Amino acid sequence: MIEWNEQQCMIRDMVRAYVEKEIVPQLDAIEYEGLPPYDILRKMLQTFGIDAMAKMEFEKQIAREEARLSGEPVAEKTKKDGFNSAAAEQAAMRMIPIIELCRHAQGLVTALGVSTGLAGGAIMSKGTLEQKKRWALPLLTLEKIGAWAISEPNSGSDAFGQMKTLARRDPDPANPGGYIINGAKTWITNGPYADHIILICKLDEPDVAASDRKIVSFILDKGMPGLEQGKPFKKMGINSSPTGELFLADVKVGADRLLGGSETAYGRSGAKTTFMQERAGIAAMALGMVERALELSIEYAKTRVQFGQPIGNNQLIQLKLAKMEVARANLQNMIFRYIELVGWGRQMSLAEASAMKLYAAQACMEVTTEAVQVFGGMGYMRETRVEQLMRDAKILQIYAGTDEMQIIAIARDLLSR
Repeated sequence: MIEWNEQQCMIRDMVRAYVEKEIVPQLDAIEYEGLPPYDILRKMLQTFGIDAMAKMEFEKQIAREEARLSGEPVAEKTKKDGFNSAAAEQAAMRMIPIIELCRHAQGLVTALGVSTGLAGGAIMSKGTLEQKKRWALPLLTLEKIGAWAISEPNSGSDAFGQMKTLARRDPDPANPGGYIINGAKTWITNGPYADHIILICKLDEPDVAASDRKIVSFILDKGMPGLEQGKPFKKMGINSSPTGELFLADVKVGADRLLGGSETAYGRSGAKTTFMQERAGIAAMALGMVERALELSIEYAKTRVQFGQPIGNNQLIQLKLAKMEVARANLQNMIFRYIELVGWGRQMSLAEASAMKLYAAQACMEVTTEAVQVFGGMGYMRETRVEQLMRDAKILQIYAGTDEMQIIAIARDLLSR
């Protein structure tokens, strides 16, 4: 793949026009005035039929699982030999809205992705049939808001090693197979408003070393006794994505809320798979922000006159613009390669996925910082939007694994071969 095809360009232009008409006028409200983004996102999903497609795919999967459990013959998906153009097209269509939203409000993608992809996706991939039917569909369509809670005050990059939130088996005979959860989570996307939460914690096993205790996951609901959802944080960037804390004090959960129905269904491996899935999406997020920063910088370089000529005639400005274009082209080619891999039914190695995330984050931070520099004093002003792009870009170097953790993952993967 070397360029977007005609259909993809048409969809891109439709999404871009929608974002500029319906979302851009509300940027100040969601970025600076505390307006929750969910109604805006729901309207977008409904406008493009994304919620209806999610419901259709959900119903197909549930029907297959019910048929399999009842012993009926189920037509399994067969792996196609050669390139699967339909799978590649679906991957492209997932990337385009991410790119277009991130041109203006990266936080919207974060809020949407965590709810539908991480929370809803965790239930669909690892949940029992009953859990899927009970909780998944409203998350996949954003009728309900989801959160995915793993980080804690003392466990960011070392999420499992320093995890303190514990679930102990409930001795109460009125809660057979149940648990009692205590602890705290922080930096939780959608945490303040989440209707349903995928909570990842350690099993309280007194005779097992803390580092070796099982990682277990539960589905929690807003309003459960003992669960407190904190107010939205005031953050450096991505303010269109509400982030907050969760506090758990003797939260009693039944066995029906244990994700996957067992203590091993969604542990360390499930959480790590989720991290892997995020990294291609982050490259798409970076591409949208880099595209917009470059566009704004080119326009300003053409129209801003200093010393009797446009600043774009200055070779130092030209160098900045050229480096921005190199980053944009590299990111776009990474996305194209990812789409091609999906079409061929191949997965990136850990080193490849981490390298993609590392480069995307660093390139986005560099480009948006240089965009502010091109604008000079005006770049420091909110009205130009480049300062928002720069602030939003920083989180790409932190969440879904910091730059430093990506470097470690790349090196370990390479050295293990």
